[in-house]
Amino acid sequence: MPEVQLTDDIAMGNGQPLLVVAGPCVIENERLCLDVAARMKEVCASLSLPYVFKASFDKANRTSVSSFRGVGIDEGLRVLALVKRRLGLPVLTDIHTPEQAAPVAAVVDVLQIPAFLCRQTDLLVAAGRTGLPVNIKKGQFMAPEDMARAAEKVRSAGNGRVILCERGTCFGYHDLVVDMRSIVRMRAMGYPVLFDATHSVQQPAALGTQSGGERGMVPALAAAAVAAGADGIFLETHPEPDRALSDSATMLPVESVPALLSRLKAIAALSGKKP
Repeated sequence: MPEVQLTDDIAMGNGQPLLVVAGPCVIENERLCLDVAARMKEVCASLSLPYVFKASFDKANRTSVSSFRGVGIDEGLRVLALVKRRLGLPVLTDIHTPEQAAPVAAVVDVLQIPAFLCRQTDLLVAAGRTGLPVNIKKGQFMAPEDMARAAEKVRSAGNGRVILCERGTCFGYHDLVVDMRSIVRMRAMGYPVLFDATHSVQQPAALGTQSGGERGMVPALAAAAVAAGADGIFLETHPEPDRALSDSATMLPVESVPALLSRLKAIAALSGKKP
């Protein structure tokens, strides 16, 4: 299994320690990001797990046109830069257009391609040209084997720092299902795999003007994914999920994360990850 170097201190894959990517779904304000990042940094340090902070400056695929999308690219990059500077953490965020790749890459450490955009050639090539690690979320409509083509688009720009992310597959109406074989199959293609445990329990547009979800299923799916060989876990978390401005039904309360990560670390050790 190839290893992807995310930062000078953090590598993913090849038996490296379980990577934790966590933060609020969207940047609501500066204080939320600093508070969640500080808490997650403390938790991951206590468990000796590498940590990358994540938050989106824009959620371009909200169910309703009236839903909160975020603070925008300028304010979002300011907040992400502040998290990096004040807390010394690497950060990850999404990009939605090729034009966003270069300015976002000047601030963050990892670029993320949203699931609905994982086939967009210009976007993937632009992300690859930055030289940063690129986390490509598997589309809800994609077979795991098809993600090889998405990865090749990033690699065509001379960038082999590719991560693939499982986040569930469409199953009937307003529901997703996770086939854990996807993790095995994408890793077999030669890429580290991140498992998005909170988006995987989403019920798209199930509440009419917003998505629903089964937050209580997150621990079970996360444990299964790590047991299946996932190289990292992606979690969205918030101090008060039910009051969050995006993905309120699926984000985990911050206070519930330490116990879950402790359990996942133990499973990871049994799966061959370094302590």
